[in-house]
Amino acid sequence: MDVKEVLFMNKGDGENSYAQNSQFTQRVIELSKPVLESAVQSLFGEAGIWNKVFNVADLGCASNASTFSVMSCVIENVQKKCVELNAPIPEFQLYLNDLPGNDFNTLFKGLSSFADRYNDASLFMMGAPGSFYGRLFPTNSLQLVHSSYGVHWLSKVPKLTDEVGLPLINKGKIFISKTSPVAVKEAYLRQFEEDFSLFLKSRSQEMVPNGRLVLVFNGRPSADFTRDYCYPIPWESLSEAIAAMVSEGLIPEEKLDSFNVPVYAPSQKELKGIVSKEGSFELEQLDTFPINFGDENLSYKLFKNMRSVTESMISHQFGEEILDKLYDKFTQISIEDMATNEEYKVLSFLVVLRRNAYATDH
Repeated sequence: MDVKEVLFMNKGDGENSYAQNSQFTQRVIELSKPVLESAVQSLFGEAGIWNKVFNVADLGCASNASTFSVMSCVIENVQKKCVELNAPIPEFQLYLNDLPGNDFNTLFKGLSSFADRYNDASLFMMGAPGSFYGRLFPTNSLQLVHSSYGVHWLSKVPKLTDEVGLPLINKGKIFISKTSPVAVKEAYLRQFEEDFSLFLKSRSQEMVPNGRLVLVFNGRPSADFTRDYCYPIPWESLSEAIAAMVSEGLIPEEKLDSFNVPVYAPSQKELKGIVSKEGSFELEQLDTFPINFGDENLSYKLFKNMRSVTESMISHQFGEEILDKLYDKFTQISIEDMATNEEYKVLSFLVVLRRNAYATDH
């Protein structure tokens, strides 16, 4: 599976589209806004970081209103602080990034109405398609970079091999689970270490010294891989739904055994270790916030969001004809899990990194 080609949120504005089923991610954006505001304010205390243009990138912007909410927060806080300091308000260059398969058409439909809200500002916006696991922008051009629910997605599915290098099957699962061999867990961690290190290196080259990198992504509460509800989307429930359809003869078993999702939720220790080893950024803030799903309406939104996020990968592997039945079964299994598990929640990390002034190309 080529992640760059297959991974994208459901397009358009139909019933199963991401635009109509992203209430969960929009809620996360609202919860993280105070930290984003603080990061913007902190830039005013950095000598030499300001010029006539303020460059901001939102990485993994998808196609819903969340990216406009982020950009509004940035613009309004910069304007407010400039007024307080009696300083000139800069022009704003806003970059909206996602993989090439993203629904940029739906995203761009909202640009004019967004820009109209800031007709007193000098505002420029552009799409920046491409993988953020590599360079996207010119050297030393960005003061602020934001990404919400992006960096837990891996650049590729980890290569699963045993101790002697032979191919390994994550039997009956699509992700790390209690029954997964240790080698599966280690392969996922290695891939995340490689990807996140490259992400940090690329951003350090693009950002000005003392620029801020604000990230929201899925984490897990401990080093234990096997706790059931450490992950934002209940992959175990989806595995069970697919397995049930295998037992009904609707999906070939080898299709399940050859499918693993390219996502990883690190622990705090893993995250801190990668940041320290890569060396381009200082960790200024690391908060965790859980979202519990005891509310039935919120839970239903999560299940709908699940389909809008994963359908492109699922249909690529298993075909479109099984989608409705599969996600109905997934919802049923998830509801049953929630009824018996009080810890059915999403844990997210909220991270602020400052680009080291001495960071160099490396």
